[in-house]
Amino acid sequence: MKQRQFLEVLERDEAERRWRAAIDVAPLAPERVPLASALGRVLAQDVLAEVDVPGFDRSNLDGFAVRAADTFGASETAPVRLALCEGSIPTGVAPVAELRAGSAITIATGGMLPRGADAVVPVEDTDLEGAFVIVRRAVVPGGAVSFAGTDIGSGETVLFSGTRLSARETGVLAAIGQHEARVVGRPRVAILSTGDEIVQPGESLLPGQVYDSNGRILADAVRELGGLPEFMGAFRDDERALRAALARALASADVVLLSGGTSKGEGDLCGRVVGELHPGIVVHGVALKPGKPICLAAAGRRPVVILPGFPTSAVFTFHEFVAPVIRALAGAPPAERASVTATLAQRTVSERGRLEYLLVGLVRRAGGGLAAYPMGKGSGSVTAFSRADGFLRIGRNVEIVEADSPVEVTLIGTRDELADLVLIGSHCAGLDVIASALSQAGLRVKLLAVGSLAGLAAARRGECDAAPIHLLDPATGRYNAPFLDPSLRLLPGYLRVQGVVTRADESRPVDELLADPKLRMVNRNRGSGTRVLIDGLLGERRPPGFAYEPRSHFAVAAAVAQKRADWGVTIETVARRAGLQFRPLGPEHYDFAVPADRWERPGVQALRRALEPGSDVRARLAELGFTDPSG
Repeated sequence: MKQRQFLEVLERDEAERRWRAAIDVAPLAPERVPLASALGRVLAQDVLAEVDVPGFDRSNLDGFAVRAADTFGASETAPVRLALCEGSIPTGVAPVAELRAGSAITIATGGMLPRGADAVVPVEDTDLEGAFVIVRRAVVPGGAVSFAGTDIGSGETVLFSGTRLSARETGVLAAIGQHEARVVGRPRVAILSTGDEIVQPGESLLPGQVYDSNGRILADAVRELGGLPEFMGAFRDDERALRAALARALASADVVLLSGGTSKGEGDLCGRVVGELHPGIVVHGVALKPGKPICLAAAGRRPVVILPGFPTSAVFTFHEFVAPVIRALAGAPPAERASVTATLAQRTVSERGRLEYLLVGLVRRAGGGLAAYPMGKGSGSVTAFSRADGFLRIGRNVEIVEADSPVEVTLIGTRDELADLVLIGSHCAGLDVIASALSQAGLRVKLLAVGSLAGLAAARRGECDAAPIHLLDPATGRYNAPFLDPSLRLLPGYLRVQGVVTRADESRPVDELLADPKLRMVNRNRGSGTRVLIDGLLGERRPPGFAYEPRSHFAVAAAVAQKRADWGVTIETVARRAGLQFRPLGPEHYDFAVPADRWERPGVQALRRALEPGSDVRARLAELGFTDPSG
């Protein structure tokens, strides 16, 4: 079957220019909403006060309303006697009598000053003697008084059009008696997921199917931007059903998003259906990574977008092209993206010809500044975007960015907060248990899985608080300690068992498995402790699958369980969970290399306490088969 090619792959700025020319991004028509529903909305017009705030001369404290001139010269040694008027002025009552010279009247905080009074003497600076008030400190005109209109004057503009209403602004509206707000309409965004492989969360998952994360991601991203998302469901590759759903979406929505079906295969229907609109497809293909197959279109002047199906691609292209349009329709100003300068921690290879957005995690370096660690995992990753601190742009004509190169990192959200504990190195299911316990205790924990060797290098550079490692020294037969230099200290972690795994129907011992040239293996990424173990097992042999290098124990187990590989090496805990047959190779030490100058940091102390014998964390680890080496 012949495949359709992209219409024309454009550079990012040219693609946006063409699309913006075809759509309307003017703020939507204004509407009035109750003040209780106005939080987060954007004002459609300036707000003028119709009352004074405060609306009367108001006492700021409990005391006595006086004429300031009557207190001049008063002191502890030479107090002034003022006649005390009968009664008092509570809050919410308008006094009727004028305060005469030489007199004072009791007034409460928030009480209205009587005519003639221009100051309030605090009660603690007075004494009572029969029908007189003894004033022991002079006050000036206006002392402890808020005069009418000094906060807000009637006719004053208190809020300006385009302001996004926070609790501060809604408080101002309440203070001037506004029970409604005239705000820009909220963009209605219809969201359609597409593809035969898409299954909604909660439904049964069959081989080859995936849960629809894009629908949830996009709906909540629209809501965060101030829009009204309408998730219309997931649609199989049925052209008639998809065309009908698109028609329903266009009947009410200001923006329509389709997820999936942007590539060039004949099975992808979104492009054909959207292409029937007028003017239809404006851009199909942008020189981006991830996100090349994005399709930007219009129905009349309404934006219609087909986002890539892979989650990271969908999120990136949404924020790059769609989010600014939703903000504009909602009347909000363009988002300001903060950026920081960092040093790239690992050498990165890019694809020439496309502007690449590389997700990174940021950590503080010992000598100052930031190190940026590539997050990896590709455009199909669901977690990479959620855990990244920012991203950097690699130009379309750049193929390699060397380690230690200075880079500019655009921050995602407010992810510039420092973590209390940074762990860079090997990943393990037991490490998740530790990190979870520390997070529940209130610590912000950052995990970057780069392998034992890269983690050890990060610890030596002072880029992490601890590096989880499991490295065997063949010369001594010892784990981890031989790899430390004087700048590092070893924090004992736990023992775990590595082993060779197969499916339950394979019973041969390890030696026979490794020697069978028909069996396909699943390897591990270079630099990981497990890869060092595998290389020792294989020697010079290179079985089928040797180049297949996933980055986690879970991925190894999945490859074997799904019959994409026949054997691999993983830890016992993961193997048992996956229902695999496990052949132990022996226990190994999973420890932490800690920079000596960080040993007493609060985050490291919390990690050390978590690993103390008898702790709750130790008990949980033991339940999962991770044992205390001291025992």
